[in-house]
Amino acid sequence: MKWTTQILSWASTLIVARLLTPEDYGLFGMAMVYAGFVAPIYDLGLGAAIVQRHGVSEAPHEVARLGGLSIVYGAFFSLLSIALARPLASFYHEPQVAWIVTVLAIAFFITSFQMLPRAVLSRDLGFRKLALLDGVAALSLTVATLVLAIAGWRYRALVYGEMFSAIVTTIAAVLWARHRLALPRDLRSARTAIAFGWQVAASKIAWYVYTNADFAVVGRVLGKVALGGYTFGWTIATIPVDRVSQLVSRVMPSVLAAVRDDRDALRRYFLAISEGLAVVALPLSIGLALTADHFVLVALGERWRPAIVPLALLGVYSGYRSLATLLSPILVATRQARSNMHFTIVAALILPVLFYIGTRWGTAGVAMAWIIGFPIVSAPMYHRTMRTLGVKLGEYLRCLWPALSGTIVMAAAVVAARILGATLPLAARFAIEVAAGIVTYAAVMWGLHRARIRAFIGLVREMRR
Repeated sequence: MKWTTQILSWASTLIVARLLTPEDYGLFGMAMVYAGFVAPIYDLGLGAAIVQRHGVSEAPHEVARLGGLSIVYGAFFSLLSIALARPLASFYHEPQVAWIVTVLAIAFFITSFQMLPRAVLSRDLGFRKLALLDGVAALSLTVATLVLAIAGWRYRALVYGEMFSAIVTTIAAVLWARHRLALPRDLRSARTAIAFGWQVAASKIAWYVYTNADFAVVGRVLGKVALGGYTFGWTIATIPVDRVSQLVSRVMPSVLAAVRDDRDALRRYFLAISEGLAVVALPLSIGLALTADHFVLVALGERWRPAIVPLALLGVYSGYRSLATLLSPILVATRQARSNMHFTIVAALILPVLFYIGTRWGTAGVAMAWIIGFPIVSAPMYHRTMRTLGVKLGEYLRCLWPALSGTIVMAAAVVAARILGATLPLAARFAIEVAAGIVTYAAVMWGLHRARIRAFIGLVREMRR
């Protein structure tokens, strides 16, 4: 479902980019700096508490009260967002941002009704229905945004697409995973769950701060045109990796919660899933970085040239980021949510400073700050996770070797194709580079690491059972 909707979504994104302008994406990106902050925390971690069974009994009435509390949280954040809409617009000196934030705030309140159905499905390992919900969300967003963009609604197409997707997905979630809601009264028995939820929410807040500070800095310092190019470069660079990582982040917390007292199972999952992530994410990210210029000019045209350098640099960063996806779920599952919170807070303090310094070299400097800064701030999380699981550095690097070796050979093939095809038309050069990369990587993986690929497929089948 993820791959099917992603193909549609990526194709729609390219079409919409031709219909809209960098200014349209810039306005929407300014609003999403704040709106994206609310999206992961509107339930203040209650969903994570239900999934992890942390301080939550199996009693339906207690889960129902937590569901009612999540609606209260959603209403609070929606009203707060509406109140902050005008100050946010003033911050960017763009009046349209106030309207965008207001509409998105209403969408967030609608989405709050999804928390309980999604959390219960995830706790019970109901991944098939969760996949269908994600498919409905992606498909409704893609169709609505594309239709409105064709109709000439400009940046409003992006906004109303989010609203339409929220409505459709919430209706589907409530119908497919019915669960009673109750007024949030007498929550003394749920204090542990609420406290755990706050720790998870604090981690998500800090995570959001450092993962979106670059957009805020670029919009404020370099302006909306630069932000439009940077935002689109970020979107394209992280689409392949994000979709793979989302599969892991959606499934792994529930799986890890089920085996959290079995360190051997946790260790096996960490190494095998890291290997699988690398096999998929590294060639995608490095391949995109190597062909960023030809991709942008062929797919989008000359006016999107400012997105080339950020796209290339962010492609390099996204490959490493995908490997760090497992760190937080492992720490939370092993009852180290507080440590995870501390690590993300440190990152939220360091990275925005690096982004601001990077603006001296434009959007390329901001993208380079990711390449330099993120490995530094994630190193302590890697150390804690590997120490907890008893994984040595050499063992971890060996599990990454199939992907690393294949990506190195693939990169050499792409560079050779660029040199040999230098006199060909741009579209032909891009096609040859892509074909050379795919064929070379597939040949290396199947010829040298066939056993490891089969082992990973076997692990996935085991997890599905």
